[in-house]
Amino acid sequence: MRHHPISPVTEPLQYRAIGVVRGVYEPSDPEQLTRGLIRTADGSELEAVVLGRVLTLMRRHLDLSQPHLWVAYPRYREADKLHLQLVGVWEPSTLAAAQAALERPEGEAGAEAAVPAEADATLAAAAPQDTPAADASAAEAPAAAPPAALPDDALPEGDDYFSVRGELIYTRPESGEVVVKIRQQPRSDGSRPTPFKLQLQGEIPLEHLRHFVSLDLRRQGQALTLEAFEVIAPIPQRGNRGGKAKGRGGRPGGPGGAPGRGGGGRPAAAVTRR
Repeated sequence: MRHHPISPVTEPLQYRAIGVVRGVYEPSDPEQLTRGLIRTADGSELEAVVLGRVLTLMRRHLDLSQPHLWVAYPRYREADKLHLQLVGVWEPSTLAAAQAALERPEGEAGAEAAVPAEADATLAAAAPQDTPAADASAAEAPAAAPPAALPDDALPEGDDYFSVRGELIYTRPESGEVVVKIRQQPRSDGSRPTPFKLQLQGEIPLEHLRHFVSLDLRRQGQALTLEAFEVIAPIPQRGNRGGKAKGRGGRPGGPGGAPGRGGGGRPAAAVTRR
């Protein structure tokens, strides 16, 4: 049994986008729980879909009239409108027994969620397994010792925390705009899902463009806002013939790039706390 809904990083370039949101889930159709929205304490209405075995948990063990701490993969299918894929509920004090009964190897969530496909969409006191980079192994780190108990199943990071790891492909510090690309894990049939992008709010200097970054974010309304970031390493650039960049800002047509190709050829290990 894990002791946190977001599992530890096991690879340096491990892609992921996962977080927690507390609120009341309201299905669009009471007979079909797969689609609906989450109403949060701040008045936000977040579009949501339910993946994997969470449906079984919801039908058998959850009072949907009450708020729960949902484990979710974030997307932005429409500008400024957060979309959540629900893959778990973090409520070990009340759901440990249900989780133990339902926890089995699960392939369904791994294909879609490659959010990277956090392969095991577990439910109660255990959490989805984060997806490593497509070329990295998926070995799980040894289980850590249980942390000190927190009241009401709270997490040290608090509600509305999200962890995003991926390629910084756009940054505009003056306007607080950041875009990170997330590469997805290959599906069971060997095909590679198309990478997706997350538009975030925060300030990351231009020199970190085209680097792999790890971001700590907080949901504020429909936005995911940067609280801290770590620059892991430059991303190798492909097809850079002659070593010259095209367009302005380091990428063709890209207004938020750094000079040149943005990799800089130097590893970075900067950590910034806001």
